[in-house]
Amino acid sequence: MEVVLTGTGCPIPDPGTAGPGVLVSTGDVHLQFDAGRATIMRLAALGLSSLDLDAVFLTHHHSDHLYGLTELMMSREFYMVHEPDPLTVVVPDGPLTEFMDHIYDNWHHDIEVRLEHTGMARANGSRLHPFPVPTDPEVVWTSDDGSVRVSAVTVHHEPVVPAVAYRVDGPQGAVVISGDTRVCAEVEAMSRGADVLVHEAFRTGFLSGTRAQRVSDYHADTAEIGPMAARAGVPTLVLTHLIPPPGLAPDPERARAAFRAEIEAGGYQGRVVVGEDLTRISVGS
Repeated sequence: MEVVLTGTGCPIPDPGTAGPGVLVSTGDVHLQFDAGRATIMRLAALGLSSLDLDAVFLTHHHSDHLYGLTELMMSREFYMVHEPDPLTVVVPDGPLTEFMDHIYDNWHHDIEVRLEHTGMARANGSRLHPFPVPTDPEVVWTSDDGSVRVSAVTVHHEPVVPAVAYRVDGPQGAVVISGDTRVCAEVEAMSRGADVLVHEAFRTGFLSGTRAQRVSDYHADTAEIGPMAARAGVPTLVLTHLIPPPGLAPDPERARAAFRAEIEAGGYQGRVVVGEDLTRISVGS
């Protein structure tokens, strides 16, 4: 099992950072969690295309987690090797279900021209799997052979409702992806027994007194992530969706070190990875 950060950014544009996304691969199963801007380019850097994905899982309906989804879906037609099956997209029921129903609306002229010119079918675009948002972890997707399971649980990103975290359990181990959330008991409980926790990180203290502080109440403060990860006993903590973006700091390495220091100051003694795009973490190797 391998975890790859396909994007560690936030809504603030950073030329070296793609939008939020995490790829979890185990054997021939490739699962993409969220699809921020440039996701398809990060997959290409890994030697993968959208045709290689078994499913895409969305955590919530904030635009920075969705910018790259249309490109990911429409690109499946451009390879022209064969007519692809619909892409499986798994979402918490609510605004994302409506979003997926209309994802091609602005592209109907492009689609009509391509269909007329090439005769290609759109293969119905996506195979949508909405699920009721669970307050306790519930399995929402299973691989064909049953060896890989994905569970979801509600998290706290209010006023954005619903928002979920996911856990992938496979033969080599388990990975939890927080999505966007405050530090919460649901992610802590889901992380127990997992090998890797991929968690968003917001340096609230650094941003105190700035306009960005206004959104800190629905993101995870680094001062709280460390104690939570320590209580959960997860051995590897990976930070992503980094706010403020280290790549835009005068000294990016110093900015990354500050994220790590705040996590460790909270008592976490496991492995801390301050994520960069295409960071790879092996699980169970």
